[in-house]
Amino acid sequence: MYYGNKGNRFWKAIAAAFGEAYPASDAEKHAFLKRNRIALWDVLKSCEIAGASDQSIKNAEPNDFARITAAADIRAVFTTGKIAAAYYKKFTGKDSVCLPSPSGANCAVPFSALVESYKRIASAAKGE
Repeated sequence: MYYGNKGNRFWKAIAAAFGEAYPASDAEKHAFLKRNRIALWDVLKSCEIAGASDQSIKNAEPNDFARITAAADIRAVFTTGKIAAAYYKKFTGKDSVCLPSPSGANCAVPFSALVESYKRIASAAKGE
């Protein structure tokens, strides 16, 4: 499941941004995404990476975003972190809304600021 590392703050931040309880199980996470009309997908289909260091990415292969955009009414694309945003731009030629990385290693962004940033997802999902 996406953002499965215990130190990653994604699920806590996005739940707080939507004013919902933290979805602890994979089933709760899937229900949260479906209920809030969110598609969650990695920019990269595969790559070589040392641990979790995005700076070490080599041989990046993109996911096929045309597959999703052809089948769904995508209102906005959000990326979590500058490297994801850069790869999305590189492989699609399109911009994304770059949000702070929810990685526990990203101590420069306090949780409250992360939640405020992720409220942009909630606004887009609600059509605001």
